Amino acid sequence: MNRRWGIATLLFLATVINYIDRQTLSVVAPVLTKELGISNTEYSNILAAFLIPYTLMYVPSGWLCDRWGTRAALAAFMAWWSTANALHAFARGASELRSFRFLLGLGESGNFMAAEKAISEWFPAKERGFANGLVNAAAATGAIISPPLIAWVTLAFGWRFAFAVTGLLGFVWLVAWLLLYGTPPVPSEKRPRVPYGELLRMPAVWGLMISRIFADPVWWFYLFWLPKYLSDVRHFSMVEIGLIAWMPYLSADLGSLCGGWMSGRFIARGYAPVDARRWTMVPFALCMPVGIAVNYLSSTPALALICLVTFSHMAWKTNLMTMTNDIFPVSIVGSAAGVVGLGSGLAGVISTPLVGRIVDAFGYQGVFWVMGVLHPIAMAIVLVLVRADGSRRSDPAAAAYVP
Repeated sequence: MNRRWGIATLLFLATVINYIDRQTLSVVAPVLTKELGISNTEYSNILAAFLIPYTLMYVPSGWLCDRWGTRAALAAFMAWWSTANALHAFARGASELRSFRFLLGLGESGNFMAAEKAISEWFPAKERGFANGLVNAAAATGAIISPPLIAWVTLAFGWRFAFAVTGLLGFVWLVAWLLLYGTPPVPSEKRPRVPYGELLRMPAVWGLMISRIFADPVWWFYLFWLPKYLSDVRHFSMVEIGLIAWMPYLSADLGSLCGGWMSGRFIARGYAPVDARRWTMVPFALCMPVGIAVNYLSSTPALALICLVTFSHMAWKTNLMTMTNDIFPVSIVGSAAGVVGLGSGLAGVISTPLVGRIVDAFGYQGVFWVMGVLHPIAMAIVLVLVRADGSRRSDPAAAAYVP
């Protein structure tokens, strides 16, 4: 097998594990919160305990990827977050859960910085969208696998065993990663690193980061709150959640691959990479307001609309993430991705506690209304601030970077 697609497979699996580990708490939440006496507001605070370090580590993780190299950095991130996830099995209350979520958050964001750097090192421009789509699809795949797997383990052995089992997966992956990852065909360029102050003077950096602040609360909501929504509002049992809750994440998988494939086709026809990404994103952003109608439909059509929303979000996000590969040279992709990814973490830190308080005070209706309008705003920011002028129109080994 071509080594770069072997690397892509391992990046896919790393992201699957990443999402299984963070999703375990969400799936067991209906059981865990009752057993430990945790309210919706306390639960949102536990989620925030993950999101705050997750957000703060975006920039340091990107720097570590550029400093240590992709192979060593991703190995370290995987070992750390897998250990932190397994520790959840020992939680006796909200305070322990907050501590273990904090440790989990310290390691998990680095996965995406390393993946973006690896994609720049191993893939040409026309394949980067699909490779990033694969990584985003892996996020949704982890969310697909989590409900049935974790629900089954929880029903059979209890929620503590679910954390122990999922925590071990990363160490199995680690062996394959260390054996396979070698010298990439496009190593980091031998040029001085760009200071963060210079990065922050680039409009594209701000456009990418701010657009993620607006758009990513949608994914955080469906990732962390969907099982509880299905339980609290739609009155699904744990078995029903295990059987049904994977569907929106499968739809997100398909959206990731579709979005990356579509922009790749535009590039093959001669479009500049950033132009191809932006115009692929527009129709998906315009689809997102349909999620408001979830409030007013019965369970089956509501679930279908949720699937359309997650499909559109991931098709949109795949192209947004790939712009980082298009605009910045390999030597600073990790650092640039860290700054841009900070927007995603901030989105979670800001939105997740607010969702808990809104749900406790008013129910879920207002949340769906807010989520429905965020992507059109984010798309407008991208169209204004992220231009094709600074994109690399050819392979990074041959292109000159224009700051």
